Amino acid sequence: MDFSGVAVLCVGDVMLDRFIEGDVERISPEAPVPVIRVRRSRVALGGAGNVAANIAALGGRAVLVGMIGEDEAGRALRSELAAHPGIVPALVVSASRPTITKTRFVASRQQIVRTDEESSLPLQPEEEAALIAAITGAIADARAVVLSDYGKGVLSPAVLAGAIKGARGRGVAVFVDPKGDDFSRYRGATAITPNLKELAAAARLPVGDEAAAVAAARHVMAAAGGAAILVTRSEKGMILVEPAGAIHSVPAHAREVFDVSGAGDTVIATLALAAGAGFALPQAMRIANAAAAVAVSKVGTATVSIAELRREIDATEAEDMAPAVAPRPLAEMLALVARWKRQGLSVGFTNGCFDILHAGHVALLTAARAQCDRLIVALNDDASVRRLKGETRPVNPLAARATVIAALRPVDGVVAFAEDTPLALIREILPDILFKGGDYRVETVVGADLVMAAGGRVVICETLPGHSTTATIARLRAGGGA
Repeated sequence: MDFSGVAVLCVGDVMLDRFIEGDVERISPEAPVPVIRVRRSRVALGGAGNVAANIAALGGRAVLVGMIGEDEAGRALRSELAAHPGIVPALVVSASRPTITKTRFVASRQQIVRTDEESSLPLQPEEEAALIAAITGAIADARAVVLSDYGKGVLSPAVLAGAIKGARGRGVAVFVDPKGDDFSRYRGATAITPNLKELAAAARLPVGDEAAAVAAARHVMAAAGGAAILVTRSEKGMILVEPAGAIHSVPAHAREVFDVSGAGDTVIATLALAAGAGFALPQAMRIANAAAAVAVSKVGTATVSIAELRREIDATEAEDMAPAVAPRPLAEMLALVARWKRQGLSVGFTNGCFDILHAGHVALLTAARAQCDRLIVALNDDASVRRLKGETRPVNPLAARATVIAALRPVDGVVAFAEDTPLALIREILPDILFKGGDYRVETVVGADLVMAAGGRVVICETLPGHSTTATIARLRAGGGA
């Protein structure tokens, strides 16, 4: 996973976040409020600025379009931007609006109070024109666009329309962190990322469980012009509802939560980066979900580094890849497949005897794993191999064959079947992609109809010429070596 070279245009409400941190040791004698003994203060990029900071921390390049005031906070924000070499500022300076500033007072790693400095004035014509010009000048190099809407005025109807039209005209995906209850403002976007509260307000429907949230997402999807809806559900994870109707759900990673400030910025930054790097939306959601777990474990508006993200994903995958008996019992394999699918991972499936492993087998498995997130190999058991290949086969018993196959890098799970074909197993697992090597046609592949009826696909992988178990055995018998 490498986001270097991925440029994302971030447009929205840019803010300066101030943090005043200390300890609470007593209550004020003047009023029933805590007294904070200040230990330190710091500033950070907030709003669309935090989206850009996350993109830069993950190794991407962010072009930041927003508005600041001619004030001390604006100068502090520019200074903070200079500390992030991965951010290219394209800011418009307003003579009538202050720089949006949020000041958080934190004690014992918890927020005590927050103060906001901002203006509710609508954009002036010259400000709006300057923002649109900045977007037009930056969009040519972008692989994705993020519209970070905090309802502070920068994303006016004209700015939104200009950004979405300009991006989609170039085939660039647009991701929106929404505000308000009217998602029609974002018509034409690729994906909108509301939290549960925002989704409920926009749909005017309950969102108490997963089915209700999906129904609400489908309701607002029409208003948004068919954009995918990715619902962030805090400790319950995320749900992605795609325009074609597919639903993907991932659970939240188990983490101690200290502060959710800026978590939505982390999610949309990672989602846009992953999509810009070529990941499909379900996989981009899984990556964003891992980034969110890291973000909420930190205090205040925080970024996630690419190293932290990789560790989080590796830790989750390690749970799935823990050493196991090969082949896995069917019940254990089915539970693992269900977990992978909840995480938004695509599951591939192939089968065979795999009696004497050779380069052709490795080529098939490598080609298959390159097209899916997890690959299951189903092995004929020994009796099944004898029925198919004769009484002298298999050369290697099932336990040995399974151990060797499970040790290969492309393979994520090994399971066995006793029948002559894996049809019953395919029906149970219902993979997203069914792989077969050789001169098969899709219509002759066992289980192809089941997989395609469920929305999956069948891939015929090219066979490496000159390699087969039968030919290897013949050479050995002829004394020609393997």
